Amino acid sequence: MITLKSPSEIEKLQESADLVSEVQNQMIALAEPGLPTIELDRLAEKVIRDAGAQPVFKGYRGFPFTVCISINEEVVHGFPSKRKLKEGDIVSMDVGARYQGYVGDCARTIAIGSVAPEEDSLIRQAYHALREACKVVQVGKRLGDVSHTVERIARQFNYGVVQDFVGHGVGREMHEDPQVPNFGRPGTGQRLKAGLVICIEPMFNLGTYEVEILEDRWTVVTKDRRKSVHVEDMVALLPDGPRVLSSADGAIYPDDVNENSNAVSSS
Repeated sequence: MITLKSPSEIEKLQESADLVSEVQNQMIALAEPGLPTIELDRLAEKVIRDAGAQPVFKGYRGFPFTVCISINEEVVHGFPSKRKLKEGDIVSMDVGARYQGYVGDCARTIAIGSVAPEEDSLIRQAYHALREACKVVQVGKRLGDVSHTVERIARQFNYGVVQDFVGHGVGREMHEDPQVPNFGRPGTGQRLKAGLVICIEPMFNLGTYEVEILEDRWTVVTKDRRKSVHVEDMVALLPDGPRVLSSADGAIYPDDVNENSNAVSSS
């Protein structure tokens, strides 16, 4: 059941979103070649607890860390570890926190140093799809309109669109209704109403959309081991339109892309 949020609840969710956005900004600033990814997890937990909040991922269904760190072919739910970042890595960082009873959730993908042009484009188009999908969150639109917006941009570049993992509603719990897929038909699904708060999270792969889970029972990887990107924002629907609650640094990938540039025609 979808629970619509009151204006006061949206303000509390804004505070939680501000916190996870600050965590993301600090992790982005710290991430560089040679850094063990466990250091990102330690930083995130400290920032969250110092703010009087709780890491919402840690202990969730047994997940042992504060942050999901997914590198290259890892799509989501990767474990921080002693593994050191290196030049050319693509790193996705997903973090959640519960502050004053409400959950903030945000994911960012960054390149470590220089990456291949096709990988840079993958990152940029994922952010572009996220921004465009957030704009579609309007009273009277349908959930399929949001999902289709993400899929449409991915299809223009022949990216694989992950289907086994999706976005979600958010509030007092990290995962609430509705589910928010990254694929769908426009004009279908739940009609959007003021008070809806959702996490939209494009997951684009350079190759197949198919994924599998490693032996740790958490880390999701692309089946063909080609690289993947995961980005996520919280967006609230107000009577006059969408309000993106999370604000972690996306300016490193400005929304200046041309959807038709470098697009590959499907045959």
